[in-house]
Order: sequence, then structure tokens, then C-alpha cells
Amino acid sequence: MLDHWYLYPLLAATGILVGFINTLAGSGSLISLPLLMYLGLPANVANGTNRIAILLQSIVGAGSFRKQKIINLEEGTWLAVPAVIGSVVGAILAVDLNELAMKRAIGVLMIVMFFLIVFKPESWLKGQAGKLRAKPTVWQVIIFFGIGIYGGFIQAGVGFFLLAGLVMSAGMNLVKANGYKNLIVALYTPFALVVFIINNQVNWIIGLTLAAGNMIGAYVAAKIAVGRGAKFVRIILLVVLFIASMDLLGIFKWIFA
Repeated sequence: MLDHWYLYPLLAATGILVGFINTLAGSGSLISLPLLMYLGLPANVANGTNRIAILLQSIVGAGSFRKQKIINLEEGTWLAVPAVIGSVVGAILAVDLNELAMKRAIGVLMIVMFFLIVFKPESWLKGQAGKLRAKPTVWQVIIFFGIGIYGGFIQAGVGFFLLAGLVMSAGMNLVKANGYKNLIVALYTPFALVVFIINNQVNWIIGLTLAAGNMIGAYVAAKIAVGRGAKFVRIILLVVLFIASMDLLGIFKWIFA
């Protein structure tokens, strides 16, 4: 429980920003996780509690993309199956494992992704017809299983890797990939959340307060993504990628130390 009532509106307001960033790009959890820990939750409990907001945010985002006829549930479900299995593995690892080394590695990968988007924009903006199938290929199963492990482990930044997997292996443009990203996260998060619940690492009141904001942010972001198109999403993605990679590598702490 939070000591002061005004922290709850602050938490919900932060959730709006986090839900917006997560739906359009990813790494909103780099905001929510430090906030939850600042409010007094242990790192593992913050990680578990954050999943409530991620789940509800993703359901709202995926529902909005589906209503706007961007995603197909059958295609998305097949892609989500390996991610679901991976997420359970990742969540089990997250109960006890220190994530610092992984954060550094992910920061480097985000920088690589940043330059891929800068120098190969056509793949991200237009997509590639014919690469998306009713059932995933072996390569896609491996990719999304690996992404699922990371998503189950810490969640922060998983949106970037889902977008990369959906664009590079399934040939989607950024708007469509964002829709499927939300669907996949909505499908695998309940399984990861159960692991945290079993280990008593979820604060429901704080999680649902954060989720209230996340859902609003997700709804607004999905509308903007479809309305403004892939070029706008690419700009947001590049900005968030740069900031998130610098944060994960500890560059900001070094600069402002």
C-alpha cells in the first residue's frame, strides 16, 4: 500500500504515458519498473506487479487494432504459441535471477536495431508481401520463443524485439506489427503473471492502479498508429529506441553522475 493518497493518481497518470509508449514502440516498463521500486516495491514484486498493467494494456491495444481491421486473431495466435512457452521459462528465471547483465546486452542489441531502422526504412514502412503464413515457420518459432523468454523475464524492451521479429521474419509494416505485438503480449502475459502470483510477487492494488492509466494510453496510441501510419510510428520507435538503449547501457547515469 502507498503511504499517500495522491500517489495513486500519479501512478495512473504515469501509466497513460507507459501504455502509450508500449503500444506504439516498447520499453515503457523502463519507466514503470523504476517508479514501482521507488514507491517501495522490491524489484521482483515490481516486475510481477507491472505484468497486470501490461496484460490489460495489451488487451485494450490489441482490441483496438482488431476493431480497426489491422490484425487477424488466428495468425496472431499461431505466432504467440512459442512466445507463450518462452514466457513461462523467462518468468521462472526472473524469480531469482539478477537482470543487470541482460540489460547491458539488450542495450547493445537495441542500438543495432536503431541503425537497421535508420538505414533500411523500406522494410519497416512497407512490409514484404508473402512472408506471413497461417502457421509460423521453424525460424519464426525459434525467434518468438526467444523473445518470449525475455518477455517473461523482465518485459522492458520486449516490444522492440517483437516488432523486429514481426517485420523481419513475417514481413509486416510497423502499424500491422504493432497490432500483432499487442496481441502476442496479451496472450503470453497471463502465463508469466501466474508464475509471479504463485511466488507472491504481485501487488494487486498498485498493479490495477497503474493498469488504469496503461489502458488509456494503449487505446489512444492504437488510434494514432492507424491514423498517422508507419512513418509516424517509425519516428516514435527511433526516439524511444535511442533513449531506452542509452538507459540500459547506463549512459545517462554516467553523464549525470
